[in-house]
Amino acid sequence: MSPSVWQDVVGQESVVATMKAAAQASRLMRPLNSQGAQSAQSDQSTSAMTHAWLVTGPPGSGRSVAAMAFAASLQCTGDEPGCGECEPCRHVMAGSHPDVVRVATERLMITVAEVKELINEAQRKPWQGRWRVIVVEDADRMSERTTNVLLKSIEEPPPQTVWVLCTPSAHDVLPTIRSRCRLLTLRVPPAQDVADLLVRRHGADPQLAIRAAKASQSHIGLARHLACDDGAWERRADLLSQPVRMRSVGDAVLAASELVSQAEAEAKEATEMRDAQEKAALMKSLGIEDGAKVPPALRAQVRQLEEDQKRRAKRARTDVLDRAMIDLLSFYRDVLAVQAGSEVECVNVDLLDDVAAQARSSSTEQTLKRIEAIEQCRARLRTNATPLLAVEAMMVALRPQAH
Repeated sequence: MSPSVWQDVVGQESVVATMKAAAQASRLMRPLNSQGAQSAQSDQSTSAMTHAWLVTGPPGSGRSVAAMAFAASLQCTGDEPGCGECEPCRHVMAGSHPDVVRVATERLMITVAEVKELINEAQRKPWQGRWRVIVVEDADRMSERTTNVLLKSIEEPPPQTVWVLCTPSAHDVLPTIRSRCRLLTLRVPPAQDVADLLVRRHGADPQLAIRAAKASQSHIGLARHLACDDGAWERRADLLSQPVRMRSVGDAVLAASELVSQAEAEAKEATEMRDAQEKAALMKSLGIEDGAKVPPALRAQVRQLEEDQKRRAKRARTDVLDRAMIDLLSFYRDVLAVQAGSEVECVNVDLLDDVAAQARSSSTEQTLKRIEAIEQCRARLRTNATPLLAVEAMMVALRPQAH
């Protein structure tokens, strides 16, 4: 018996209930029309369905998983929306349904050209299902100009099209987009739910899974990384010991250099094989043998692939560094809790001595400033800032201050 598409949307009972109700309502209504989807919005009291959704939630809460489960439930032909057993459900969850388009950018930003292509996709009638569902992960990675291109399609949806946009916060999209979408907000899932997911989906050891869930503060992606990567705990412990070990600006600069180098190596490992396979496939399609010189007429295609791969590598490096920033934030969250005398459980239970030492040697005000420095570094990394300079500035702010 196939599992329900909702089983991996952990700790989000309210959101799942809303999505199920919308999918059920969509079976009883006529398709959306091109004059603004009146059939979906004429009576909100009787119809839970609408043409545009904004799924928000903190990093690691499972926004994209929820969005894809919703897409599957809209295409589902089983008795209960999202049954997981019917062919449409299986195809959506496998990423092979022709009427569900999923966009997950591997670059720092979604381009205008990519959004225009999405709009073209949205104009097409469904091949098999009742709806054409467009799921945009990282919708916050669109500039204002790019978002404005999308606005008209959200405001006046094509027939039988449903948009599902995913962002960390409702404020990450323009108010004009936000006002035209139904908002669903995911919460931070309970650590035990995340641990159960790691055990079920990845075969993780239950004790390691709950430890990873707590250390990641229920961030599903980070928890998976800790539970499945043998070297993740060692790298994390080394990173979180830096605030205690640093004694000078020189130490801070060296720590920043090591962190960025490690991120680049990890990103390269994650993308190198895929890059080689893509280039080999392109060369084969162009009829160029291994080691042969690329003809001038074909160099533009090869150069475009290489540029795309560079952008993907940059995004991968940024993601690795952001993961490190989240770990550092968890350390200073524990420090702040100790300084405030809070009874909340520490995230980093294996670093309690370091947390206590940092709490004794600094003030609450200093801890808050360090948290601010980490958040500022995360913001800079999402732009075109030089990673080494951004991380150096953060590490210098984290070093112990002279009394």
